[in-house]
Amino acid sequence: MRLKAAFVLFIVTLASAAASTAPQQTAPATAPSATAPEQPAASCSEMATALTALMRNDARRRDWAELARYRDANRSLAAPAAGEARVVFMGDSITDAWPQPRFGQFFPGKPYVGRGISGQTTPQMLIRFRPDVIDLHPKAVVILAGTNDIAGNTGPMTDEEIEGNLSSMAELGKSNHIKVVLSSILPVSEYHASPTGVPQTTQRPMTRIRAINEWMRKYAAAEDHVYLDYFPATVDEKGLLRAEFSADDLHPNAAGYAAMAPLAEAAIQKALK
Repeated sequence: MRLKAAFVLFIVTLASAAASTAPQQTAPATAPSATAPEQPAASCSEMATALTALMRNDARRRDWAELARYRDANRSLAAPAAGEARVVFMGDSITDAWPQPRFGQFFPGKPYVGRGISGQTTPQMLIRFRPDVIDLHPKAVVILAGTNDIAGNTGPMTDEEIEGNLSSMAELGKSNHIKVVLSSILPVSEYHASPTGVPQTTQRPMTRIRAINEWMRKYAAAEDHVYLDYFPATVDEKGLLRAEFSADDLHPNAAGYAAMAPLAEAAIQKALK
């Protein structure tokens, strides 16, 4: 019980200290109630133990960018053979799921490597761009990112911040002689939303998706990258992700990936010329 009380006291103290030092907080801290029960004093060792337990249970603090996800696979991946045009697909869950057999074959016969991680945002991908892309020595990289930034998976992100991270990844690729393919953020829809759920079109407004895609198109043209536009093959007459291409209004199914694959292959070949 004493350790539990010490942990609670430590967390409250830590939160109070953070609040008092945060620049956006100007109101004075609320005085403790005179009738509040007195908490037992916590020793330094108890507070250290409590903090260690807290951080041990928080995987994001231990590996926020999930650098460990592909560490072993990267080490075991042989260097590209002479004349091999290796391509790395960098992205989030849409890229992560693509190589799974249930979605069909992932570019059979091609030396393409998937390095997607479900739920990730552009700042996380930027951190792992070196070990998961540059160090694999590909000829090209296909970047598909941004939808989780718009949804706020790792906190609020402006369009400009998303665009800045995409630019940084593209610059890293270019400076390492890697051809860059920037994929449009996929459209979303609201055809499978439950009555009590939040539609994907609310979490990921199409206005923001289209605005970032338009920036991406212009940026790619200016920087001699290839812009991969998935919209013509995936949107319906309402401008949303076609209902038959997804079961959750966000992630492609086998039919969705089948529509995307030839567009990705054409963009890769264009980049490699």
